[in-house]
Amino acid sequence: MKTIKKTFLITGVSGGLGRAFAEAALDAGHRVVGTVRREDDRTAFEALHSTRAKAVILDVSRLDEVEPAVRRIEHDWSPLDVLVNNAGYGHEGILEESPLTELVRQFEVNVFGAVAMIKAVLPAMRQRRRGHIVNITSMAGYVGLPGVAYYNGSKFALEGISEALSKEVSGLGIKVTAVAPGSFRTEWAGRSMVRSGRSIADYDAVFEPVRRRRQEYSGHQAGDPAKAALALLRIVDAEDPPTHLLLGDDARRLVEARLRALGREIGAWESITGSTDFGG
Repeated sequence: MKTIKKTFLITGVSGGLGRAFAEAALDAGHRVVGTVRREDDRTAFEALHSTRAKAVILDVSRLDEVEPAVRRIEHDWSPLDVLVNNAGYGHEGILEESPLTELVRQFEVNVFGAVAMIKAVLPAMRQRRRGHIVNITSMAGYVGLPGVAYYNGSKFALEGISEALSKEVSGLGIKVTAVAPGSFRTEWAGRSMVRSGRSIADYDAVFEPVRRRRQEYSGHQAGDPAKAALALLRIVDAEDPPTHLLLGDDARRLVEARLRALGREIGAWESITGSTDFGG
């Protein structure tokens, strides 16, 4: 069956998975509007294709700028078929040591910005009774990892929002998929990560080995961004795409282990769980 050409809006296309997603969509003949934050990134992105690559400068955390930007894209470019909420960053730091301002900033970009993009594209998708919203989350949206509590929180939130949204729009022709990558060979653990300072020695034993492993693996992760991009194209072409999709064997292993542990814990405390109902 011939693939129908679509118009994608992908946030954060200057590098990493966002750039890989955009390049794969362009190679497949789709049109791509990508958001960037600098003029030189805009120029570089539009050089990928003379007619099918368009970049707009937008910081998704500036919530009042999101809706007008999407309206301009829809007016000047094309109705949007696929939104890929990819823009985001990682925060590394022990919770007690990390300022609350860093938590607010993490949610402004990873959660509030993504939701603002969703709210901006939904009216036209709903009127046309078609569209696909893809939220890039993380295996950290399923598994709590020491040293990235704020990041965990933002990705758990986006997973939950994605699932609720999928149920709200399922009868309106709109599909929703939360894609949770494992460790991919991008700059996430390098220049794209914000790190809070260390000050409490009590956390050294749990945190330092995790930070050391993350730094050692940066640039050597098993995940291939180009293959992640091909997976994205497969799900947006699917008649019945998944609501949740893990990418990478490391993500699958960690999430399966977490689900097994959760099942054991639920079973171990089942008597207390059931004791709280009237008549229990």
